Amino acid sequence: MLRRTLSALGLALLLCAPAGRAEAGSPGWQAGSSGWRVVVADQSSRRVFVLLGGRELMAYQGPDRLPVVWSWSADRAADVADLSPARSWSNPDEAKSRILRGRRYLLTTAGGGLAAVVDTATGRTRWAADLGPRANPHSIELLPDGNVAVVASSGWVRLYAASQGPRATAYTEFGLPGAHGVALDGRSGLLWALGGGALVALRVGGTPAAPTLTAVRTVPLPDGGGHDLAPVRAAPGRFWLSTLRGLWQYDPAADRFTPVRLADPAAERDVKSIGDEPGTGRLLTVAPDHKAPCDWCTSVIRLHRPEGVRILRGTLLYKARWWGAR
Repeated sequence: MLRRTLSALGLALLLCAPAGRAEAGSPGWQAGSSGWRVVVADQSSRRVFVLLGGRELMAYQGPDRLPVVWSWSADRAADVADLSPARSWSNPDEAKSRILRGRRYLLTTAGGGLAAVVDTATGRTRWAADLGPRANPHSIELLPDGNVAVVASSGWVRLYAASQGPRATAYTEFGLPGAHGVALDGRSGLLWALGGGALVALRVGGTPAAPTLTAVRTVPLPDGGGHDLAPVRAAPGRFWLSTLRGLWQYDPAADRFTPVRLADPAAERDVKSIGDEPGTGRLLTVAPDHKAPCDWCTSVIRLHRPEGVRILRGTLLYKARWWGAR
């Protein structure tokens, strides 16, 4: 059984850093030999961590301090104190990087209801909302006009008029049972959303202040339990998908799902997040251990092509994604 606790020294060091800043004593935001790092959503410490990537991460052996270079937590962010983070920030389940007008943002959601877009240079939120304890948001996307799409497993895709201010609450909604993933195709402008049994392409209309969503294509999944949706960096316009029993690459132009085969077939099942590293094509996945105290979490991140495993001791990870340092 995996160890679920950090050393006392490691935990103390990890928790001392302020939200939205480089970790004290770390090599810094731009350090490291690899341009691409790894971001994880950790439900144990209720933080999002950016970890050194490439050779640095693979050299980590633990159980000492994790190779964290930046972190954020709603628990320590004063500008979201009005959104009940003690409840709304429970079980963070998404963390991804997006760049808008030259600035990098963390996009994050939590099962307790919080959705946020955080400026990584300042640690301040560009936009945040408490969607309520029953929504169970699972993913988030930032659009070029500054609006924000959120999907929730309670059954919807919402496009918030986040461009109108940091607490803008106006939205348009599209019903999608079991919604878990959302990603924008920058070439076509279509917003793709993944539900439990279907992949839906949505056209964004209206104005930034009053957006609309219109379904233009609905594609049945080759397997049930749709979970993660992420762009294929090596092939813009295509998407990675995970379902309960498999991994897939979807090509909208050909309307075709292609199975993704890994060296270990068991690693293809129940994957919570998948993505390819730009330049190398190396895959990064996270799948739950199905062990206490978190049936849907793990302390393990897996790399594929070539294979690699790292145990981040003391964490309860839900997703991990590649994070660009440039």
